[in-house]
Order: sequence, then structure tokens, then C-alpha cells
Amino acid sequence: MNSTLYRRLARATPVSVRPFAQTRSFTLTTTCYQNNEHDSTTHFGFKTVPKDMKETLVRNVFSKVASNYDIMNDAMSMGVHRLWKDHFIRSMSPARGAKLIDVAGGTGDIAQRFLEYQDKINGDSTSSVHMVDINPDMLREGEQRFASTKWHDDERIGFTVGNAENLEFVKDGEFDVYTIAFGIRNCTHPERVVREAYRVLKPGGRFMCLEFSRVSNPVLASLYDMHSFYVIPKLGELIANDRQSYEYLVESIRKFPAQNEFAQIIRDEGFTTIGKGYENLTFGTVAIHTGYKF
Repeated sequence: MNSTLYRRLARATPVSVRPFAQTRSFTLTTTCYQNNEHDSTTHFGFKTVPKDMKETLVRNVFSKVASNYDIMNDAMSMGVHRLWKDHFIRSMSPARGAKLIDVAGGTGDIAQRFLEYQDKINGDSTSSVHMVDINPDMLREGEQRFASTKWHDDERIGFTVGNAENLEFVKDGEFDVYTIAFGIRNCTHPERVVREAYRVLKPGGRFMCLEFSRVSNPVLASLYDMHSFYVIPKLGELIANDRQSYEYLVESIRKFPAQNEFAQIIRDEGFTTIGKGYENLTFGTVAIHTGYKF
């Protein structure tokens, strides 16, 4: 498949706007997201757990998958995740000298793309990234990625183990852009994450979230479910010797709010969105959500 066709696939829009019916074989539920911070329980995949347990459970999952994270991303998406991330950075089109905070930054592929864009497109050697991740094993993978790069030598990349819901080490209005890619669905309180993003951004700053979402076309949704619930856990078992963690990751996607619901959360926390507030990629498999702090 050539690069032009890959690019078209990555940016394809849904061919239908009807909500898809869940197949009985997967026994899924797509209930409306309940934005209630006062509940004592939350979801961990399809399981209901006490809220104070979820952070530990998620940390354990990502500690297990950290060393195989990039390889599994290629295997699970057949490499298309690279196109999603490339488009994410092109959509950002950051200004020269921009300061980025990349939360749930993991192995550093968003941070690397940002710095490459600034160097190659903007001819900018002053932009910087602060990578944050709650999991030290994931962050360590990111540190290793940058250890021998010019960005590390020039102190344009920094790393902090931290919780997206409470960035206590970041001052108000410190950053131009906030990114979180494939991470917010693992947080106990997504609305608190968005609230913190608003706090740490400068006036005029931009919140950008790349996250798995809902496929609306029923035929494509069924194929996507088959791939998610049968193929991905099997790949986890074969490549990473860990089926259970990848079952959780698939389930967590189905529990995350649909595109329009998450866009409303972003607006509720103070951001301004343009149009519907998101762009679907690959028929809604993922979406880019954008909010501005005005």
C-alpha cells in the first residue's frame, strides 16, 4: 500500500452518521459518559473498581507493556498510528519558540515529532518539550529515546513523573501547547485532566488530545470490534507475552466518552472549540480534539 493511500486512510471520515449497534458476541455497552466526580467507583476496562485503586491498576498495566509499547503500537495498528501522530503535529502547526507540555508522554514519539517539526519546518532551535508521565517505566523509555540526541544536549527536552490530574510542579500559564495522546482514557477523572491543562496553558494556548474514539458506521464498527477483541489480545500474547494488559487497553477504549461527549467536557472546563471541536481519523477510530484558552 503506497504512502498516498495510507494518508487517505488515516484521514478518512465516517461514511455514515448512524450509531452502530453492538454485536452480541462482544456484549458491549455504549452508555452516555457520566461526568460525576463524587462517585466512589469507576471503570477499569469493563470492571468496576474503587476510584482510589484505578491509578495503581493502570500503572501496573503500563509497567508491563512499557518495553514492548512501540512494537505493539505498530502491530496493533499496522503502522497507521504513525500517520495519526504525524497528522496530529501537522494540525498543531506550532509557532517558533513554542513550549509544549506532553502529558502521558510515554515513549516520546509525540515529543520527538514536535521537535523534528520545529527544526525542519520552522528552522527553530528554541522550542522545548516537558514530558510528563505517571509511570516511571514508560517515562524511562522516553528518556532512552532522547538520551543521545541534540535536543537532550541542548536541554530542550525534560522529564517528570507526574499525575495528569494534578500537575503541581507546573506554574499557571506556563505552556503554549498541551498534548495528551492515547492517555486520557486511562485517567480516573478526565475532566480534572482537562481542567489542569487549562490552568497550565498561557492565554491563547492550545489543548490537543489524540485518543481512540467511536466508529459510527455499523459494518466498519463490527470489523473494528473483531480486530480489537480477538486480534489485539492475541498479538499481546504472542509479542509481549501479555494478553491481559491488552484486553484492558481495548476495553478502556469502549468506556471512553464518544467524540461529542468529550468535546463537551473540554468546553465545560473553559476551553473554546471551533466547530464540533474534533476531527475524526480513519472512520472515527481515533479523533483529534482541540480547545483554545481565550
